[in-house]
Amino acid sequence: MAKNLLIVESPAKAKTIEGYLGKDFTVKSSYGHIRDLVKSEDAIDINNNFQQKYEVPADKKQVVSELKKLAKEADMVWLASDEDREGEAISWHLYETLGLKEPATRRIVFHEITKPAIMRAIENPRKIDYNLVNAQQARRVLDRLVGFELSPVLWKKVKPSLSAGRVQSVAVRLIVEREREINKFKSEAAYKIVAIFDKGRNAFKAELPERFAKQEDAEKFLQDCANAAFNVNSLDTRPTKRSPAAPFTTSTLQQEASRKLGFSVARTMQVAQRLYESGYITYMRTDSVNLSDTALNAAEKEITSAYGDKYHQLRKYKTKNASAQEAHEAIRPTYFNNHTIDGESSEKRLYELIWKRAIASQMSEAQFEKTVARIGISTRKEELVANGEVMKFDGFLKVYLESNDDDDDNQNAEGDNAILPPLAKGQSLELQELSATERFSRPPARYTEASLVKKLEELGIGRPSTYAPTISTIQNRGYVVKEEREGRQRNYQVLTLRNGNINKETKTENTGAEKGKLFPTDIGAVVNDFLVQHFNGIVDFNFTASVEKQFDEIAQGLKDWTKMIRTFYDPFHKDVESTIKTADKATGERELGVHPENGKKVSVRIGRFGPFVQVGENATDEKDEKPLYASLRTGQSIETITLEDALELFKLPKAVGEFEGKVMKVAIGRFGPYISHNGAFVSLPKEIDPLDVTEEQAIQLIEDKRKKDAEKLIKTFDEDPDVKVLNGRWGPYIEFGKLNVKIPKDKDPKSLTYEECKALADATPATPKKGRFGKAAPAKATAKAPAKKKK
Repeated sequence: MAKNLLIVESPAKAKTIEGYLGKDFTVKSSYGHIRDLVKSEDAIDINNNFQQKYEVPADKKQVVSELKKLAKEADMVWLASDEDREGEAISWHLYETLGLKEPATRRIVFHEITKPAIMRAIENPRKIDYNLVNAQQARRVLDRLVGFELSPVLWKKVKPSLSAGRVQSVAVRLIVEREREINKFKSEAAYKIVAIFDKGRNAFKAELPERFAKQEDAEKFLQDCANAAFNVNSLDTRPTKRSPAAPFTTSTLQQEASRKLGFSVARTMQVAQRLYESGYITYMRTDSVNLSDTALNAAEKEITSAYGDKYHQLRKYKTKNASAQEAHEAIRPTYFNNHTIDGESSEKRLYELIWKRAIASQMSEAQFEKTVARIGISTRKEELVANGEVMKFDGFLKVYLESNDDDDDNQNAEGDNAILPPLAKGQSLELQELSATERFSRPPARYTEASLVKKLEELGIGRPSTYAPTISTIQNRGYVVKEEREGRQRNYQVLTLRNGNINKETKTENTGAEKGKLFPTDIGAVVNDFLVQHFNGIVDFNFTASVEKQFDEIAQGLKDWTKMIRTFYDPFHKDVESTIKTADKATGERELGVHPENGKKVSVRIGRFGPFVQVGENATDEKDEKPLYASLRTGQSIETITLEDALELFKLPKAVGEFEGKVMKVAIGRFGPYISHNGAFVSLPKEIDPLDVTEEQAIQLIEDKRKKDAEKLIKTFDEDPDVKVLNGRWGPYIEFGKLNVKIPKDKDPKSLTYEECKALADATPATPKKGRFGKAAPAKATAKAPAKKKK
């Protein structure tokens, strides 16, 4: 047995490191956390300094058992979990759970998985940093208290099965408030003036800095220019420079991978984790832009070798965030001479992005010559402005150009030129055409995952390790959806002066189209409003940021974590008790008006199964007429739906024709619009409006569903119609009542007998069902045959 046991978080990392350390070391993985707070309400003892009760989950018991055995046999145990607070807490959990002793335990950290870094860590061990552990404990305890106390309030006052969280609720608030800003926004039109001048073979553009609010003013300007002379009033040429961006932090990597590669925040972190564990990049959870001297020297060597001395410029970046840990490094390639790697496409693309950003940060500035020409109009006092830019030296742009969230907005660049032709002051210019184009002001942009991360970071909310799980959580819990919206057609006017004549033209553009943007759901908005009203401190941006600062102070040993939690908890708990007693139920109800035919009130609100419209009042007596209900359709919201939209919903269900002597009806159910026919139900595709479904479309959809079902069914049995052999997403399987049974590879699905299916089902353990707090129930040893239906 090896004298040393080294424990890391992931098996991929373990395999890489074991190759560096040799036969004296056994390297094993803890597979992340090995224990967590129990799922019951006694997990945290409020009256005993917030003492925690932990348990080893069922899926980690075998791992813990093996690690305990190896730890007893080893002379020294090395705890090598990640270098952040969560990693420190994992080391502490290992120390406690495995029953380790301080003289035979070492804590090591490294920022990259290379042999020199691992050996350096082994030579410089330390003890567990309990300040970091306490900071992580404080975060875990605070988040558990908030979740456990707030969630039951939401169940009672809003809707069952909801949840709340300290950081997630703030993220939802940002998205809800942005959506309301957009809904309230009134777009204003103005006319943008752009001129095109002839200059020999070169035409160039110039723009009027001002815009005209009225079409008649824009038209008057064009008329005045019909016989005007245009001359260059002034020329200003000056050198300009552009500097590279700092190397990646967790936040900036997530933002840039979203813009350039189209990755979600969660996917970016998954791919980065694999790159780190394979030894390709440094640690991917960091808020530092610092590079080590070793990295700076390696970058210089690679730049001068690949591009020449003039492309290198040493830079040392400083993090603006006061709480950033400068001892850590930015995300960078482990070896700068590896311009690319072997691996999956996503891994190669993300690695190359990291390599380019890091190498560009140590390259020379790009140098340009910018020219601004001001052009006078003989009949007007205004001046047109032409901008031109010529690159004199590419510098870091040879490798990398940073993107931004507005890269798709090119409207403001219509008057810019890549290069201006030779011009001289006083020179006369010939106008080719002059246009006035109607442009509309835009509302604030909806958040993408990347821009939400940027906003959270700006507000000081969350840390590198929390951005991805926060964004995943608010989507998984149904408070926010990431989706595309088609937009709508909008007309705009274009006036063009050419050869002394003004031509008026109406053009069409698509506006409001969205791709990969975050939208709040109705339930997300109602929960947000309830929390803002009754627990404003929890969703207050400044409060949430101040909590993060207090975690930082705990990590530095400047604050006692239990006192910090106590200061928060006591008033919070009083608010919880008061709200349960006094708060009204929140439904987001909004009155839309009265029904034009029967005069009954039409309203919209959140119900148990989602948002719905109601016509009439709730019945108070059995004799009262019951109200009518209709679910909202996809894309509709209780905050924006109009009376007209609501009344349209009551046109369903409606008959759309007959098929095989049975009526086909279109309706909207809990899971969206569908066609019902002869007891069967067929979902409508998104692109088909339920109000516009034709008889032919309905028949086609029914026949397509029958064909698909027929292809899915391989075999049934006379002994029991509830037992079927089916084609599934991952191949053939047996549906034995409520149990799905895998078919062995050596068995032909078509030739299976009922007895064989029953034997396979009996040998398949039932899938454990999770209880209220996620605890797995004991698995049944065998599966019972499904009860036969009574004839």
